[in-house]
Formats: sequence, C-alpha cells, structure tokens
Amino acid sequence: MTVLDELPVPAAGTSAHVVSALGPLVSAEATAEAPGTALEPDDLEQAVWVRLLERLDGDGPPPDTARWVRTAVRAEARRARRTAARELPYTTDPSTDRAGDPACTPERAVLRSERRRTLRAAVARTPGNCPRLLTAMLSPQDPTYREIAGTLGISQGSLGPMRSRCLGCLRRMLAAEVAAPEHLGKER
Repeated sequence: MTVLDELPVPAAGTSAHVVSALGPLVSAEATAEAPGTALEPDDLEQAVWVRLLERLDGDGPPPDTARWVRTAVRAEARRARRTAARELPYTTDPSTDRAGDPACTPERAVLRSERRRTLRAAVARTPGNCPRLLTAMLSPQDPTYREIAGTLGISQGSLGPMRSRCLGCLRRMLAAEVAAPEHLGKER
C-alpha cells in the first residue's frame, strides 16, 4: 500500500490528490536535504514535484511512493551539489568583481593579455586541423564535443585523440618559446 492509497481524497489520481498526499513528505525530505546543496528547500521540492509529475504522466505512480520520494530528493540534491561545484560566477566587468584584489593590477592584466596573445599566436601556427580544433576548444561559448566534431566535420570519437595530438604539438611549441625557470626560481 502506498502513501497515495492511505489518504482519502475525493479526486483520486489527479495532481491535487498527489500533492495533498505527498506534500508533507516531499517538504520534510527537501528541508532535510537542502542545507547540503546550493538550493533552497522550496527549489529542491519543486524539482522533485516535476520529476514525480513526469513519472505520473508516463509510468504511473511508483510502487513504493515514500521510498521513491526519498530517493528522488536525494538524487536532486546530488545533482544540485554537482552543478554548484562546477559552476563559476560569471562577471561581465572584471574591474567591479576584483576591486580590492592585489592580483588585479595593471601589470598583471598586461601579463595575462600577453599570455593569451602568445597562446593564440601559437595555436594559429599548429599544423593541420589543429588551429580550428584548438580555437573551437578555447571558444568562450564552450561548445560540446558533439558541436566541435560537427563544425570540423569529423567523428566525435576521433576528437579526443586529435585533441591530444594538437595539445602535445602546442605544448612543444610553447616550451621552445618560453624559457623554463631554473631551480629556486632563477631564470635563464
């Protein structure tokens, strides 16, 4: 017997029935899991409701609804933690983001710009399809492997080995241009 069967609600099988039957359980589970995630309890609860309603539209209610709710809340919490760990804040104006940061001096900005220019120049000198591949991988739009493979007209499976060869070539080119520092930070 499921939680849905235990509550007598006039319109059984409707969304209102599901919400009234599982509301307290979903709310309690979401409130318990939310502190470990980057989500508010209400956002976590909403994500679980969406998953449950998608399930009801397709397969019908799960056999053990209470267990399914607990599992779904934990799965959404894990997804939120993974997403929060991978996301970086995006700022359009770096000067407003790092106003008091000593690493944001004009000298460091010039050095970063010079490194980017050197990298882009080296990418342009790589052989074969490497310039197109490396430029696509350095793109600020952050395309997926599938998008890069489609743009280059190659199979997605050959993209990894090609990327490895191109990065090796680029590494060798940059190592020849930039002198490696000696032991204890002394430069040649």
